[in-house]
Amino acid sequence: MTALSAALLVAVLAGAVIRPFGLPEATVAVPAAGVVMATGAISLDHARAEAELLGPVVGFLAAVLVLAKLCDDEGLFQACGVWLARTSKGRPQRLLAANFLLASVITAVLSLDATVVLLTPVAFATVARLGARPKPHVYACAHLSNTASLLLPVSNLTNLLAFTASGLSFTRFALLMGPAWAVAIAAEYLVFRRFFADDLKGDAAVPADPDTGPDGVTVDMPVFALATVACTLAGFVVTSALGVEPAWAAFAGALVLAGRALVRGRTTALAVVRATSLPFLAFVLALGIVVRAVVDNGLSDALGHLVPDSSGLMALLGIAALAALLANLINNLPAVLVLLPLAAAAGPGPILAVLLGVNIGPNLTYAGSLATLLWRRIVHQHDHDVELGEFTRLGLITVPATLIPAVAALWVSLRVFGS
Repeated sequence: MTALSAALLVAVLAGAVIRPFGLPEATVAVPAAGVVMATGAISLDHARAEAELLGPVVGFLAAVLVLAKLCDDEGLFQACGVWLARTSKGRPQRLLAANFLLASVITAVLSLDATVVLLTPVAFATVARLGARPKPHVYACAHLSNTASLLLPVSNLTNLLAFTASGLSFTRFALLMGPAWAVAIAAEYLVFRRFFADDLKGDAAVPADPDTGPDGVTVDMPVFALATVACTLAGFVVTSALGVEPAWAAFAGALVLAGRALVRGRTTALAVVRATSLPFLAFVLALGIVVRAVVDNGLSDALGHLVPDSSGLMALLGIAALAALLANLINNLPAVLVLLPLAAAAGPGPILAVLLGVNIGPNLTYAGSLATLLWRRIVHQHDHDVELGEFTRLGLITVPATLIPAVAALWVSLRVFGS
């Protein structure tokens, strides 16, 4: 059963990367999950347990995807583009700094999918309007969708899984991860300034009317959408304190924006359902079952002796490095599903170190995270070429330059605030 489970996991990941004929990721994953259950590679009890574990996470993901899409419909990301153009004042280096700030906040609050799917096109439109070179700003969207997703349990699907396993509250999770998040983003920015120094030279155009979009129409900040997002974040804190799944707070925020958009005729019920990305949700559930089959059939034993069982600095570095390596070998979502049960016995510290590895590590290769694969497709849709060699060279610098200080910051947080 070990060989069968491993082969099916490879097939599922290959299907997600290649997506033959443009088919959704679930096309391979769902039948693979059926095979591992039908052949006994995973017991029905274990499959049910995995589905129960992932159920609230998948529900939360659906609500956040709807929330991000409705924020886009409200004009939030168009307003972000106007803010980028106005803040840059015709200087590419200022544009990069503003883009880093914006991408970091959007990733942390609305999840990495919002940065990849919604902010990347905004970055393309903004640099085209200013006449700047797109590469550093577009690459920043890819890297920060991974690196900047460390802050909150809601920033990334991997965070939700780690949050559930850690037993931490929403605010304590953010308190422990906050310093690592800030240090990682700062290190990433310094590398980008050096790596893309030639692309950031010179001046760009200054918009004649900084408050208008590329089409010349005045763009107002969508106050209602921002207020809804702020209330949703507050809801995450409240539900965590009450022991309620954060998915309910996300659902409430999405319901408020969806209700307003439906009443005003700005969307349809079908469009809201499509925003949940049901095939991707099915992929996540199916992938979890296939990964559990691989774990049950020997992978857990093979990796068990490699995972340190303490929260010392060197132990945390070892766990994070192992997680980063595994993320690039089998993708970050399967990596976190494999490593969390092994790290959980040593407490929240090792779990959060796993999170640093699976969130920062994917910046090394295209296959490291689904977000990076999706970013690559969006970049190609804008007729922009992504060179594999350049992407890898940048990753070889940024991953260690961000991962090591981030782990050190986590270690300090654990010592100062306790786990």
